Amino acid sequence: MAEIKDPENTIIMTLKDGEVVIELLPDVAPKHAERMKALARAKAYDNVVFHRVIEGFMAQTGDVANGNTEDGFNIRRAGTGGSDMPDLPAEFSKLPHARGTIGAARSQNPNSANSQFFINFRDNDFLNGQYTVYGRVIQGMEHVDKIVRGEPPANPDKMLTVRVAADVL
Repeated sequence: MAEIKDPENTIIMTLKDGEVVIELLPDVAPKHAERMKALARAKAYDNVVFHRVIEGFMAQTGDVANGNTEDGFNIRRAGTGGSDMPDLPAEFSKLPHARGTIGAARSQNPNSANSQFFINFRDNDFLNGQYTVYGRVIQGMEHVDKIVRGEPPANPDKMLTVRVAADVL
């Protein structure tokens, strides 16, 4: 496993092909990092599908209201919801949307991020300064690269489990 420097700010996401280790960036986007940890600790991300996966761009997931295959799942609604927590204010930074970074998905309103996020498949500089970057994959990007593509995918992949490293190591 990757060297985990700060277990309290590291996420371990289990996909069908293996574990993805994500380093959160609380110094850059504290509210977004805290939200991901809260939802992981509530096990809200477990069994949530990747509902929008675009080749050469990104994989989007995190609709805890409509994307959970074990609880009220509806692929046509996946991507339209969030959590029962309030939306987050934008925490834009100078960090680029590089391959493996985690970005907060939102509507046209910059302050509408909630639970959904995306993982960049490649450098997507056109997103810089428009979406909050709050983490980066430090191990397991090869598993992210295998996520089934589609908008939505016919048979979507899902996050099997999402945990804060401090809680499982």
